[in-house]
Amino acid sequence: MLVGTAVLVLVLDLVSKVLVVAKLMHRPPVKLPGDFLWLVHARNPGAAFSFAEGATVVFTAVAAIVIVVIVRTASKLRSTAWAISLGLVLGGAAGNLVDRLFRSPAPLRGWVVDWISLRSPDGRMLFPIFNLADSGIVCGGILAVLLALLGVEMDGSRGGKDEPAAAGSGPATPPGPPPGPPGPAPRTLGPAGYVPSAGPTAGPPVPPPPGSGEPEAPNGGRPPGRWQPAPECGGGGG
Repeated sequence: MLVGTAVLVLVLDLVSKVLVVAKLMHRPPVKLPGDFLWLVHARNPGAAFSFAEGATVVFTAVAAIVIVVIVRTASKLRSTAWAISLGLVLGGAAGNLVDRLFRSPAPLRGWVVDWISLRSPDGRMLFPIFNLADSGIVCGGILAVLLALLGVEMDGSRGGKDEPAAAGSGPATPPGPPPGPPGPAPRTLGPAGYVPSAGPTAGPPVPPPPGSGEPEAPNGGRPPGRWQPAPECGGGGG
């Protein structure tokens, strides 16, 4: 699509310029029906629409750079709209570059043939004279701006939403359930195995039940390391 659009614009531009030079040179402007569009032969040493007429060599170099950049970008194109946009710019730049290279007064300084003039019925110019190459450049540029504003990438995706997942990355892990309310604080054993109440903590602490003092020392308070006989069961001996 890029090459086809560029070739179409280039061929139409070259053919129209050949006809204009052959039929309209040294003739007064031709007014078409409607008195709005006039056909005229003019030479332009500057850029599109007779801009910067004293920088012919500069615009020749700029046109060549634009062509090289678009050709290098062609391998990345996957969007038909972008291909048409860049094809219009490429064909227009190539059409004017041909004039600058091969028309008088000298190579790289050739003057571009312009022939489309928008005028009022009384002949007053409403817009600078231009050609089909200029129209292709402007239309392609406007289309490129619209595609950029709409988020259409040159590879056909939209604003990065259609970018493939990174290589080696598996499916996304679904999020887990939301955390619930915190549970009660863990219970700790008090003296003599007493478990404090898990109820509200407001107010004074609940004392342990009666009779639950400090735990007894092992072996009844006897010093460790010495064997003691177990007390006999039952009452005292007779």
